[in-house]
Amino acid sequence: MLGFTADIGIDLGTANVLVFVKGKGIVLNEPSVVAINKENGRIIAVGTEARRMLGRTPGSIVAIRPLQDGVIADYEVTEKMLRYFIAKVNGRKPFFRPRIMVCIPAQVTNVEERAVLQAALQAGAGQAYIIEEPLAAAIGAGLNIAEPRGKMVIDIGGGTTDIAVLSLGGIVCSRSLRVGGDEFDEAIARYVRKKFNLIIGERSAEELKIRVGTACPDGNAEKAVEVRGRDMVTGLPGSANITGRDVYEAIQEPLAAIVGAVKEVLEHTPPELASDIAERGIVMTGGGALLHGIDLLLNKEVGVPVSIADDPLSCVAIGTGRALGMLHILNGSHFPNRRRHRASVGR
Repeated sequence: MLGFTADIGIDLGTANVLVFVKGKGIVLNEPSVVAINKENGRIIAVGTEARRMLGRTPGSIVAIRPLQDGVIADYEVTEKMLRYFIAKVNGRKPFFRPRIMVCIPAQVTNVEERAVLQAALQAGAGQAYIIEEPLAAAIGAGLNIAEPRGKMVIDIGGGTTDIAVLSLGGIVCSRSLRVGGDEFDEAIARYVRKKFNLIIGERSAEELKIRVGTACPDGNAEKAVEVRGRDMVTGLPGSANITGRDVYEAIQEPLAAIVGAVKEVLEHTPPELASDIAERGIVMTGGGALLHGIDLLLNKEVGVPVSIADDPLSCVAIGTGRALGMLHILNGSHFPNRRRHRASVGR
């Protein structure tokens, strides 16, 4: 059980939930998956245990992701999942209800914001705040967001990609795409089905992306991995050797969407801030930043230096937790009766 004044930051991601506790760091990192008994609505498993059930459950049990494209798709299940994770790190019956900061994509609706805040409060928060993912990512990456200098962050998560230009503790210009790691996985599965007549699951597609995926057709393109699935012709188990070039071809559409959105944000960036970005470069965070060669691709396409943050998977969670100690300088956090003010590039 945590101390009396625990501040908790939650990266409520489409693929994973990470929890940061002040003074302890990342204390939980589990998949955003819940297994439910369809007959009585009872939760069977949450997180890692539930993810093992994906695609392997009997008819009476369904393993679902309650968040889709970075937002709450099933409010009731999300609340139960949050309650489970908060209890896991804060004790089942905490004497004090913690302050909780939850991150959200940069351009969610007011309804989606309220759903996240309400879910956190119902799940046990004494006070609940939300912060936009690019701000949290920048804080977690160690950037000084308070200074009057332009900084650009690209956060590629499981369900969304958030691109933002930051200055003076807030977001100046941003774009949120409902394209992320899950979209890459789906594109890979479609490609394998079309080219190799092999149906594979999302976990197999993700493994291909991690092992041989590349955003640049360089030396990694000739690496090959055997993947198993179901043969579309015979209906029997089958396999195929998939190369990095295959994966590269499969993910061209989501890659092009991300590159186009980065260019769009840069086109809407004020000249002085654009000059700062040209000098200091772009910082990438999120699991998608680990895709081989994606920094090289963006550097080539936009002509700006691109670097990957240390521990990109944890940046948003770390920044979300740290932000509770920076409320006085943040212009992008949501507080009761206070709205954010920032320019947005088209959704």
